[in-house]
This record gives sequence, C-alpha cells and structure tokens, in this order.
Amino acid sequence: MIDVSLKEIGEATQAALESHGAAPWVAAEVTAAVVEAEAVGNRICGLYYLESYCKQLVSGRVKGDVEPAVDRPRPGFIRVDGRMGFAQPAFARGLPEAVAAARENGTASLAVGHTHTCTSLGFFTAQIARAGLIGIGFTNASPIVAPPGGRSRVIGTNPIAFSVPDGQGGVAMQFDQSTTTVALGKITMAKAAGETIPEGWALDAEGRPTTDPEAALGGTLVSMGGHKGWGFGVMAELLAAGMTGGVNSLDVKPLKAPEGPPHDLGQFYLLVDPDCTDTFGARFAALAEAVAAEEGGRLPGQGKRHADPVTLDETLWAQVGELAAPKP
Repeated sequence: MIDVSLKEIGEATQAALESHGAAPWVAAEVTAAVVEAEAVGNRICGLYYLESYCKQLVSGRVKGDVEPAVDRPRPGFIRVDGRMGFAQPAFARGLPEAVAAARENGTASLAVGHTHTCTSLGFFTAQIARAGLIGIGFTNASPIVAPPGGRSRVIGTNPIAFSVPDGQGGVAMQFDQSTTTVALGKITMAKAAGETIPEGWALDAEGRPTTDPEAALGGTLVSMGGHKGWGFGVMAELLAAGMTGGVNSLDVKPLKAPEGPPHDLGQFYLLVDPDCTDTFGARFAALAEAVAAEEGGRLPGQGKRHADPVTLDETLWAQVGELAAPKP
C-alpha cells in the first residue's frame, strides 16, 4: 500500500483522461468526481474506473470532446443531452439553469440523458445542496436485478441519492445508495480479491442464495428490503430512463467493457428550494438535535471527512501512472 495526496490523484487522473482523448474541461469535471470518491473512501467510484474511462475514450464508447446541449422546454424542466459523453460535464452544463429554475418556481427537475455512467450519484446531489437547494437524484445501470421471486435481470442497482443544504454553502446530510442490498462494484471487487461475499447480497443463476461472487455475477443481486427496495429500484428506472431519453437497464451493456455501444444512461434530479417555507430549517434542526441526543446517533453523511493523503494499492497507483504517461 502507498499514501498518495489528493493533488497527485487529481493531476494523474486529469493527465490520463486528456492523454486518451478527453478535452481539458471535460477531464477536469470527471477528475473532480474521481478525487471526491477517493477522498471519502468510495473506492468503486474512484480510480477503480479510470482504466475503463481511458479505454472507452480510445474506442469511442464515450465521447470526450462533445459539448452537452441544454434546453428548458418548460419553466421548471431543464433537459441536457450529454451526446454520449461523460455525465459529469453534462450535469455541470445543466446545473446553473436548473438552480435558477428552482429559485424561480420553488422546484425544478434536471433531466440529463445520453451519457456515460455517473458512478457516484451523491457527487451530483451534493452540488445541488451546496447551491442551497435540496437535491434528489436517480439513475439506472446495466441489468443485474430480478423482480422478487424471479430470475431474469430486469433493472440495475439503480441508485438514489438525497442531499440537504446546511444554509452555509455546505451539505447538512446526504445518503447515496443503490436500491440493492449492495452495489455491484463490491461484488466485482470481491471476485478480483478472491474473497467470498456475505449471504443475502446475491442469488445464483438458479435463484439460490450464494456467497460466491462469480456465481453472483452470473445470477442476480437482491433488492434491499425485498419488495420495498424493488419498488424504489423501479421508480429510479422510470425516472432515469423515461424522463431523460436514456435507455432502460435492459439495454445497457456491461459498463466497464472497453468496446461496445455507448452507455446511453440518464440521471434525473429534483431540486427543491427550502426557502419556499419558513419551517424547513426549524424542522431539520429539531430532527438533527433529536438524533444527536442518542449515543452514536448521526444523520446520514454527517461526520464524513475527506482523507488526504489516501492509501492506495500500489498496483493500482502504478496503473494510474501508466495511464497518465504521455503518449508517443
């Protein structure tokens, strides 16, 4: 293991993306997401994805030099066509207009379609919260979840994220979670490490509980809370695909495959202005006080700190160095 500063991670990520075809401003937006993920220990959304980003830039599976198209067909509906590029720059182009719409109308939606996977959904809802608004986000992914009692993959892990502003340009609370018991990346990482997974995470191809990550990848993941999690996953599916023009999970190919059709995924965000009422701040404060009164109690995301430097696997960091090296 090796300790690496966030500055070094950012510089290497930026260089790697640019050297494989990303425009500097696009690379900067993606780099910010990678650095944030590593800083908070979200390994499956950080450097873990960098190699596939680079390979897909070269193959054309993701476009690294496109300018997202933003329009506002309704007063409270902002739409972004990511043009098969990365999700981070597409969101960045649409956010100012969406914030303005939420301020004007009290609420607004931001539909980001035709993009690469967004990885950490909370990275985006946190930006909404830092703008002083409540942010709720939904996205979908490659199919890995069957309906309860079934075996056929229908939807993805389909994350949901929720961020609340603290009124001072920060985030008071946040959760970012898949609608399955665990994110798919934890299964793939367990397989790569030769480890087993806890029972309850996944089913094999025959619908039986398994602790073998390879069998899990050949089967399906389990919705959190059974039918309840399944319902949230379907809701995320309909909003992320139906409201953005992105594809259903059924049509998403493996996210890290170097070649193939673009991901063509969507993310759907709701922005709510808490200043529409004079009660939100007081209600939140009362809830936070009640939670804090319990020993060890905290609201989701509270107490999360950025690590700097970050401890990385030496093999992974060496790979990042190779990706960042100038091309002849």
